[in-house]
Amino acid sequence: MNTKYIIEELKRNKIVFNDILENLEKEVYLWKPSPEKWCMLEVVCHLYDEEREDFRARVKLTLENPEMPANPIDPVSWVNSRKYIEQDYNNVLQRFLLERDISVAWLNDLKNAKWDNVYKHPLLGDITAEMFLSGWLAHDYLHIKQITKIKYDYFKEMSGDKIFYAGEWK
Repeated sequence: MNTKYIIEELKRNKIVFNDILENLEKEVYLWKPSPEKWCMLEVVCHLYDEEREDFRARVKLTLENPEMPANPIDPVSWVNSRKYIEQDYNNVLQRFLLERDISVAWLNDLKNAKWDNVYKHPLLGDITAEMFLSGWLAHDYLHIKQITKIKYDYFKEMSGDKIFYAGEWK
């Protein structure tokens, strides 16, 4: 895969995230389709933590010191342990977007990056720096889809209109 393409997409996705997440009313960003699902605030907190502590950190580790153990992460438990639901939505969104700028600038400044360096993940096996980078972009796309689905479900529930004419979500 072309790493320049991935980096450009990460940069472009910052704009996408900003546009689909900014200026949401509190009732929208706190709404959940069901109690066990994440609300928009929890998704944004997750994106912020993953940007810094997972993807950028793991790409950097694999490029620079692939033999070193990675700091453990537990994104699912962070929702409660880091009290995502109590965070300030707009503040976290802006911090995430700033972190994305930092990530893209760092990625663009890399010279002669060793994208084929291998990190030996204790559960997943060998993962190259390029695989972590690709996973980062795929993670973006999964959450863009998730955010869109939350917004769709919110609209469907709150509109009171029959929206079947639009088609079904698949």
